[in-house]
Amino acid sequence: MNSPKRLARFAGVLFLLVGIFGGFAQGYLYPKIYVAGDAGKTAANMIANAGLVRAGVVSDLFQATVWVFLAIALYHLLKHVNKEVAGAMVVLAAMGATITMLNSVFEFEALRVATGAVSMATFGAAGSTAMVQFLVDAQHNGLLVAQIFMGLWLAPLGYLAYKSGMFPRSLAVVLVAACATYLVDFLAAFLVPDFDKSIHGYLAILPAIAEPAMVLYLLIKGVRTVKTSNAHRPILAAA
Repeated sequence: MNSPKRLARFAGVLFLLVGIFGGFAQGYLYPKIYVAGDAGKTAANMIANAGLVRAGVVSDLFQATVWVFLAIALYHLLKHVNKEVAGAMVVLAAMGATITMLNSVFEFEALRVATGAVSMATFGAAGSTAMVQFLVDAQHNGLLVAQIFMGLWLAPLGYLAYKSGMFPRSLAVVLVAACATYLVDFLAAFLVPDFDKSIHGYLAILPAIAEPAMVLYLLIKGVRTVKTSNAHRPILAAA
């Protein structure tokens, strides 16, 4: 796409898809299924919502795939600012997407055990239920690891947005700040989990502002108009 505005709006559509499908899989379905420390309830939730779990797994795989293409679209939009930083953004997004996809395997296998598609007769009913909890626990911790890259990719994105002048600088700053809160949340979850439970809601505020704001800006505004000089370097025109 030769037009920066068109490319930005295309990236906005991809970003929106990531938010919708990721929100369904991780924001709606996952809390509906996973009960920390209660294998019986987790297994029962899996069985009662088997169709939703399958849809959630597919949604997670889809949003992770789209996330990579989103990063590539933003790379082409912002690579003129700093190609190395734009490349790092794509790599970080790809790493986060890969971990997210692997996590989905644990959820799917937990569903198969819960519904009897995988025979656990040797371990008995209690062993089967415990295995479901183990697999969903593994996915839960894997999502926390993926959160590292959900945060880290926002740092180069925020930097590129700030330096390019194509986005409001306040939005760029909030993106970088959201990166920091993602990382603090991850560290707290592993190092001081009891404390993290009390601060998690506060740490989620900045990402909940930054990412939807970026989506809306890309979809509605696109970017500020950009012209190219004879030296093929981008020069910002009036917004």
